[in-house]
Amino acid sequence: MTDSPLITDEHIRLVEESWALVLPIQDTAAELFYGRLFEVAPELKALFSSDMKEQGRKLMKMISVAVSGLRKLDSIVPAVQDLGRRHGGYGVKSEDYAVVGSSLIWTLQQGLGEAFSPEVEKAWLSTYSILSSTMIEAAEESETAGAL
Repeated sequence: MTDSPLITDEHIRLVEESWALVLPIQDTAAELFYGRLFEVAPELKALFSSDMKEQGRKLMKMISVAVSGLRKLDSIVPAVQDLGRRHGGYGVKSEDYAVVGSSLIWTLQQGLGEAFSPEVEKAWLSTYSILSSTMIEAAEESETAGAL
């Protein structure tokens, strides 16, 4: 994961700086995210049975942990893989990650306004690509191991 040319030091800096701007509005950002997600993929709502405010807090915490670990990706790989396996167990499919990613980017765009530059978007897309592919890979490996 750390050898990937997809994420640069500049990407990490932009993600960290933009996430710092989201943190003060994290409850609103979580509401925007899930609202958008369920608008574009209403079938995913069935995967959520818990309190959505609590789910939003978990999402924001998870993103914060990922953002804080970007400079040492190897340190967060096991947690990201475990998250992917858990999501697979919840019924999340690999194709669901694309709509989650687009909902995240849309949310950042709404929350950051003018601070959401093309460079910031590219940085988030690269970061999400690395994290989601790690989650998908772990879920698929877990599914394959369970089928054996």
